[in-house]
Amino acid sequence: MQDDTRSADRGILVLGAGELGMAVLRQLARLAAMSNGNRVTVLLRPSTLESKDSSKTMAIDELRSLGVELLPGDLVSGSISELTALFTGFETVVSCIGFAAGRGTQIKLTRAAIEAGVQRFVPWQFGVDYDVIGRGSAQDLFDEQLDVRDMLRGQDQTEWLIISTGMFTSFLFEPIFGVVNLAENTVNALGSWDTAVTVTTPEDIGLLTAEILFANPRLKNQVVYTAGDTLTYGELADKVDKVLGRKVQRTEWSVVKLSADLASEPDDAIKKYRAVFAQGKGVAWEKSCTFNHQQHVEVMDVERWMCLNLG
Repeated sequence: MQDDTRSADRGILVLGAGELGMAVLRQLARLAAMSNGNRVTVLLRPSTLESKDSSKTMAIDELRSLGVELLPGDLVSGSISELTALFTGFETVVSCIGFAAGRGTQIKLTRAAIEAGVQRFVPWQFGVDYDVIGRGSAQDLFDEQLDVRDMLRGQDQTEWLIISTGMFTSFLFEPIFGVVNLAENTVNALGSWDTAVTVTTPEDIGLLTAEILFANPRLKNQVVYTAGDTLTYGELADKVDKVLGRKVQRTEWSVVKLSADLASEPDDAIKKYRAVFAQGKGVAWEKSCTFNHQQHVEVMDVERWMCLNLG
């Protein structure tokens, strides 16, 4: 699926090497090695490059073994002009820096990519469909994601790709999120049992991001969807019962209840996410419209994820 007619002397810069960044880097390095020497570089904080922490040194050793080049830089403290200088010279910049970097970071990275004359930019939008959710949602951080889309759509210098993946599959099973809590043998539906949610594993997001970037014909200036699975909360509870051989206690958390929960603690990030997902808007899409379905790329659904991780 590679397009070997593109210039190979500029290469790809990935911002960040967390769980998602590492998954993206592994797959980009694999495809780059097959495409006439496209370079892959990752931008990391100097403190990370100098760290003696074993998990960080192992990650850096893996990146070097993959042939990924290391570029020092601080995306959080760096100014737009400093980031522009770092981004200049790269054909594609892929941001794997999420909300944890702080408010305003997504806007800053987008401005720097455009000012650097990057040929193609992939912002960190690996999640829900912010266009459908719209402004003023329960999760106020989402408005910045719409600002990023407006900036990219309002210019014609830099190509862009937005990859909508739904939530990480594993997040459905995080006790703090409250959907599946195996310790308490409960499944709680956000909104209703018929409300749907789309999920993709980080590993599959890495695979699909790389395939999307190397697709021929070249994809540009569009939203591309992926889905490891799209299912209702009722179907999720059924799958938990089937895989684990138990009957979970089922509770429906209505939109009214979750909105009231948020009103009582308006700064609680988890309650913001629950309220948004309960609405069912922009958080799920048919698998038939996804890149992985259309290109016949095998991905991991929720039932298989449970068999591998919860058995």
